[in-house]
Amino acid sequence: MIRKKQIRMCSAVTKYTMAETSIVAVVETEEVPDFTERIDHHLSLAELRENYSRARLDESDCETNPIVMFQRWLKDAQVAALKEPNAMTLATATADGKPSGRIVLLKEVSDLGFVFFTNYESRKGQEVKTNPFASLTFYWAELERQVRVEGSVQVVPRAESQAYFDRRPRGSRLGAWVSSQSATAETRHVVEEKLKQIEERFKGIEQIPAPDHWGGYRIIPDSVEFWQGRPNRLHDRIRYRRDSQDKWILERLWP
Repeated sequence: MIRKKQIRMCSAVTKYTMAETSIVAVVETEEVPDFTERIDHHLSLAELRENYSRARLDESDCETNPIVMFQRWLKDAQVAALKEPNAMTLATATADGKPSGRIVLLKEVSDLGFVFFTNYESRKGQEVKTNPFASLTFYWAELERQVRVEGSVQVVPRAESQAYFDRRPRGSRLGAWVSSQSATAETRHVVEEKLKQIEERFKGIEQIPAPDHWGGYRIIPDSVEFWQGRPNRLHDRIRYRRDSQDKWILERLWP
């Protein structure tokens, strides 16, 4: 945060020489904020750390298929009664590489990939439309584990999206019709009024269709990394990488 709105003008001086004639051009560029003075709201977290020692990950412990390995680790998280073990950070980017991330829920995993559902008109939906690649990160702190997935994105067939939509609680189905996800809402009251309108629209109707702007995406993995915390930050990292023959290569990464 800047205490005083101090602005400095940047000028670029360029000298052009053309056949005994010198031309000096002064080009004014954008205004650049002066960050030399800031309000001091500094918080040091340098001493906040954990030393991981719960388990280890050896190549001999790994499955030949990363999906099977992932299902095994996800089961461990479920058995440990972790809250929302299917929560994952979904990272996407614009066509020019500006990233964004958010937590979403994994709803299906198979050899075809990792599936989640959302509003196609949301920020993430717009980003994967122009840049159809994404990454997922699962973090299970209590198990000192994380999984990283990278791959391409494809839209789930409409029938599959509707089949999942039909299994959602009624309130969630109505919510999908209400929300213009990622758009600006003037007040909470506007949102609640829209819900009342949607409730009235579908009053007495049990079979609610999924809106056209809502459905699933599937991340088709090119790589899946399994990370197990170890002492002294020398963590175990095992990556499955898909080769040109569509085979999975198992390799250890440096911590």
